[in-house]
Amino acid sequence: MTIIQLFPSLFLLLLLPSSAAPTAAATISQQFKEAPRYYNSPECPSTVNTPPLTVDPTVDPTVQVAMTLDAAYLRGSMAAVLSVLQHSSCPENIIFHFVTSSSSNASLLRATISNSFPYLNFHVYPFNDSLVSGLISTSIRAALDCPLNYARSYLANILPLHVSKVVYLDSDLVLVDDIATLAATPLGDSILAAPEYCNANFAFYFTPTFWSNPSLSATFSDRKPCYFNTGVMVMDLDTWRAGEYTTKIEEWMELQKRMRIYELGSLPPFLLVFAGKIAPVNHRWNQHGLGGDNYRGLCRDLHPGPVSLLHWSGKSKPWVRLDAERPCPLDALWAPYDLLKPPFSFDS
Repeated sequence: MTIIQLFPSLFLLLLLPSSAAPTAAATISQQFKEAPRYYNSPECPSTVNTPPLTVDPTVDPTVQVAMTLDAAYLRGSMAAVLSVLQHSSCPENIIFHFVTSSSSNASLLRATISNSFPYLNFHVYPFNDSLVSGLISTSIRAALDCPLNYARSYLANILPLHVSKVVYLDSDLVLVDDIATLAATPLGDSILAAPEYCNANFAFYFTPTFWSNPSLSATFSDRKPCYFNTGVMVMDLDTWRAGEYTTKIEEWMELQKRMRIYELGSLPPFLLVFAGKIAPVNHRWNQHGLGGDNYRGLCRDLHPGPVSLLHWSGKSKPWVRLDAERPCPLDALWAPYDLLKPPFSFDS
């Protein structure tokens, strides 16, 4: 038996770049179980003869899903993927698009996904951190300042042109319903679809500097803006590309560097460009905030109503609380999707 067979975690650590932070190394060295293989139901449309460049997304039998992928949230990403497959009636028709930092060990991340999901149809794309690093302003929580957190703004540029519509998902969530239902959300003339929360205090997401400036506050004068969470979105990438919406988001980020108009990372630029213009989605598709607020991460209950997706947005993540043996009650709903192997033990 080789040293690699005896100590697989050590082998993974040796593959990491020497500049990797210790916390990232510890996370990516974790071992994950192989997930079951999931098959299409007999009613699923075949993708065998689907042209690679499908022009009309309404006749495309595939569901395109985009997520970011990094060492720190890898455990959450694995659980999210498993939940998507487990609750899909046509799991073989799902194509995953993982975006990872160009400075990460993409080969190792790809191998980790392949080992746990040998039959998964997926692609990995590098995201150049320098595209956005100079535009990021410090926010109320350090995790929100990670360049990869802004990759969702660049999906239209990162993904191939034939990907015309995509479901974007954060890594700290699980689905308990068929993602095809979410993907089929009619967008109409909108570029995005997401659950809206019009009872939230929309003014909270921008600073007094913003609201006291007549030219800035007039941004919303011709629409009824509502808060929406950018961790779950259906996106029309063709229209995004044609309208150069990445540039529109960057323009707001450039203004933020000159005068502080918001505090919450990548969310406010999305609100500035899209709030009041998105297609609605039932709230069941983003039961968000389960990670608590951005300061203390206290336990929260579900919003009233049915549930199709549970989202641990906020400061605390379920795997962290479970490992610390201080879980919130709803973290038990995430645990069945956790693919982490138990730590290596010489007694086993």
